[in-house]
Amino acid sequence: MRILSLFSGCGGLDKGFQNAGYDIVWANDFDKYAVQTYKENFGDHIVLGDINDIPLEELPDFDVLIGGFPCQPFSMMGEKRGFEDARGTLFFRIAEIIKYKIDKNEKPKVVVLENVRSLRTHDKGRTFKTILNILEKDLGYKVFTDVLNTADYGIPQTRNRTYIVCFANENAEFLFPEKQELDLTLQDLLEHNVDQKYFLSDRILPTILSNGTGGYKAKSEIDLEIARPLCATMAKMHRACQDNYVTQNGRVRRLTPRECARLQGFDDDFVIPVSDSQAYKQFGNAVTVNVSQAVAEKIKDVLLELGEWA
Repeated sequence: MRILSLFSGCGGLDKGFQNAGYDIVWANDFDKYAVQTYKENFGDHIVLGDINDIPLEELPDFDVLIGGFPCQPFSMMGEKRGFEDARGTLFFRIAEIIKYKIDKNEKPKVVVLENVRSLRTHDKGRTFKTILNILEKDLGYKVFTDVLNTADYGIPQTRNRTYIVCFANENAEFLFPEKQELDLTLQDLLEHNVDQKYFLSDRILPTILSNGTGGYKAKSEIDLEIARPLCATMAKMHRACQDNYVTQNGRVRRLTPRECARLQGFDDDFVIPVSDSQAYKQFGNAVTVNVSQAVAEKIKDVLLELGEWA
């Protein structure tokens, strides 16, 4: 089953589908460092560039479209400008690609989109309603949607994300993967013999462990068994009420890039060829592999039942 991957990043969504037996034939991202990481781990089928600038006729044949389209316009952390933000309009580019394939009688069998949980409630639900209307009424898909948490699929990180799964076949019946019992903690994923650069100095420690200043107050906790959501700006080392910190050998430190990779479900053979700063950004933006694979396997079951798996 051939996949076209958009907004691929370092490949979390792709890895899950690949593990489930799909073939990624084409991928795209506009971040050169993410593309570097992707190529190291998946191959040269990823194209660097803005998807808006890539002619539709250059896209290959595919059966499934997947994409964790940029979440900044809908995020709780941002201004929630939605479609008023230029990045928000990237969903419409996805719709254009699908419409182009429909006009060529090559309608993708499945479309899988991932975004932040708050996409569902942005602008009192109107943004999400617009997206669903386009997928269902304009493009003719049967749509299923749910919020899935990374911690429910074997990885100790609280990370709630909206998944939208669309089938071209109106007879498709889809159930999202069942939750799994979590038997790992953050401590189980920690590295040993960590470089000294990851440990906090006595000077910065009081700031990191404070509960906020001014009008912003939040409890700072470290050594959590289930990690806070990884964010793309981990390199900035926010307070412990936002980022994850652990105690090791009597000292407090931030997570290493490899630990962040593990918290997103990447195996230790996943190559990290970029700087720590870029690695934090990539894993903070990534889709958790375990969740992606669980969704991919359930979709595969439906396609097999419909006789559409190839």
